[in-house]
Amino acid sequence: MTEFTAELQDRLVRYCAIDSQSDPDSPTSPSTECQHDMLDLLVEELTGIGASEVTKTPYGTVIATLPGSVAGPVIGFLAHVDTAPQFNATGVKPRVISGYDGAPITFPDDPDLVLSPEDYPYLATKTGDDIVTASGLTLLGADDKAGVAIVMTMARHILNTPDVPRPTIRVAFTADEEIGRGVLEQLPKDLGVDFAYTLDGAEEGEIIYETFSADFGVVTVKGVSIHPGDAKDKLVNAIHLASKIVGTLPQATMTPETTEGTEGFIHLIEMKGDAYQMELRLILRDFEMEGLEAKGTLLRQVCEAVAATEPRAEITCTITPQYRNMRYWLEKDMTPVDLARAALADLGLQERSVPIRGGTDGSRLTEFGVPCPNLFTGMQNVHGPLEWVSVQDMALATQLCLKIADRAAQG
Repeated sequence: MTEFTAELQDRLVRYCAIDSQSDPDSPTSPSTECQHDMLDLLVEELTGIGASEVTKTPYGTVIATLPGSVAGPVIGFLAHVDTAPQFNATGVKPRVISGYDGAPITFPDDPDLVLSPEDYPYLATKTGDDIVTASGLTLLGADDKAGVAIVMTMARHILNTPDVPRPTIRVAFTADEEIGRGVLEQLPKDLGVDFAYTLDGAEEGEIIYETFSADFGVVTVKGVSIHPGDAKDKLVNAIHLASKIVGTLPQATMTPETTEGTEGFIHLIEMKGDAYQMELRLILRDFEMEGLEAKGTLLRQVCEAVAATEPRAEITCTITPQYRNMRYWLEKDMTPVDLARAALADLGLQERSVPIRGGTDGSRLTEFGVPCPNLFTGMQNVHGPLEWVSVQDMALATQLCLKIADRAAQG
């Protein structure tokens, strides 16, 4: 194994086995108790490697300092501990495929599941790497425990090499990123950095400084409930009306499965209830604010149109902002992006900077005044059972973080 890979593999496997799924229905911060298991472990490990000012905030973010030896910008490196609620993340059993041979990968707990390099071309470029997957029944959680492992490995290396000139670095591990609540308004002040990077990206060489802007929509449909035997001209079935809303929204041109690149979408993520009351949850995404606002307007118009067909029903539509495209702020000051580009070139890696069809904690941090582009970790096929990551990609990401710190020290 090359430098860092053994440590990264050990950390990733240990971290992924810890349940830390977030819950969008919970009002607490963090949203789930199990996230404290990861956060408390990181407090213990940061203290053990000699980090300074190790703190777990009341809102569930672990922050620590790696003291610098030279003047320069204070730089932050962040990753999130929670795993996505969209797929089973309980009882994760990570496994390592050492020296991947390029063949399709099968899964011990689901023999019908296949991860094929033909279907996922990036996997085909990783022959010889050490690949980590789950067992087939869960996601892996490399999103973002690969990032956690990278930041922790970087931190240990910096603390073990105090003679290398570096500026002060702050590391942070957030909760609830997957449900859009990873960065609260207190964090920029508590973090105390000039700029930062999230380790929450995908392919080798990624430096992301453009993300979706995002809103969250909740549509509630209340009908009229009555015994079906006496329902003639009285019953109003909320399921039928909710189905009309879904059917009226554009399916062929504005859903995740029909869009790509810089195209936005409206995505129905949950529909629950009964004949009396239904609730629809939708995420709205676009790279431009005009497009995002248009999608919100469209959703409201559809709800109003369906409501007009049945005045006895009550249909409400609430749209809440989530995060905004970090490009709006970073394009005014590309300092952290340019620093990462120079560090990437030092490593001989080719830059990949494409708009990401998602968001990160960096989106919110940037909006709050802390410029925060996103760096690669190697994670692939996240939020599902085919998730995987190359340990060698993680090692390159660790080297990139160290190069950024070294270049910052040079001024």
